[in-house]
Amino acid sequence: MSFTRINANIAALNSFNALLSVNKRVAQGLLRLSTGKRINSVGDDPAGFSLARSIESRVRGLTQALANVGTAKSVLSIAEGAYLAIADLLQIIKEKAVQAADDSFNATQKSAIQQQIDALIAEIDDIVGETEFQGTKLVDGSFSSAVFQTGPSAGDVFNVALEDADSAALSINALAVSDAAAASTAISLIDAAIDTLNGVAQDVGEFMIRLDSKETTLGVAITNNEATRSRIEDADFAQEQMDLIRAQIVQQTAFASFAQANAAPQLVLSLFR
Repeated sequence: MSFTRINANIAALNSFNALLSVNKRVAQGLLRLSTGKRINSVGDDPAGFSLARSIESRVRGLTQALANVGTAKSVLSIAEGAYLAIADLLQIIKEKAVQAADDSFNATQKSAIQQQIDALIAEIDDIVGETEFQGTKLVDGSFSSAVFQTGPSAGDVFNVALEDADSAALSINALAVSDAAAASTAISLIDAAIDTLNGVAQDVGEFMIRLDSKETTLGVAITNNEATRSRIEDADFAQEQMDLIRAQIVQQTAFASFAQANAAPQLVLSLFR
């Protein structure tokens, strides 16, 4: 490199290239600090960009799955409330049946008890008919093959079946307590209905326990995946700030070097004095 050949100022070209490079580093540092991301385009880190997008997709799927679990728990809570209400009514019906089985009550009084039992049974059917979520009935036997998406991938599903709890399904739709024998039969049917309903409520409780477990697992998975994505994609502000300051100092020296390199050919003029 000679300063006496002025048609090609190699020193200036080298300084210019160095200045372009440091300007790019300064711009990149400012962009990372303004966006908070280390990767702002695919070109910044193609492999990291692809991995970060893949993890982001999984996180979003996990987040929606977590919301789905919450919805499933709400649905089951509604059904549970209906089953418990019916169970309370069955206890009252049994009390009335036991009362009617005692011949200390006359026919008129037993007729009144029968009317009360009929009203309670009608209320059970009303509860079954009115228990629904988003227009879907839950405890009439139609919600027997529900599928909840509880994970980010195909097949990550949770199957729920809620049993029918109306009077016909519980075999209490024709209870009669007109005499002691009929009342005794009614008591047996009511006991069976209570046992059946207890089993149904137990199933709902087991569904809820499993959903609680899924909720915890999904929450942990979201946190861990998000942490991984952040390590890959997000900017470390301390590191970026340190790199930016260093690049800005180099930028100033590169400007000064470029100016000196541009001025160097003027030395040739001294040869003509």
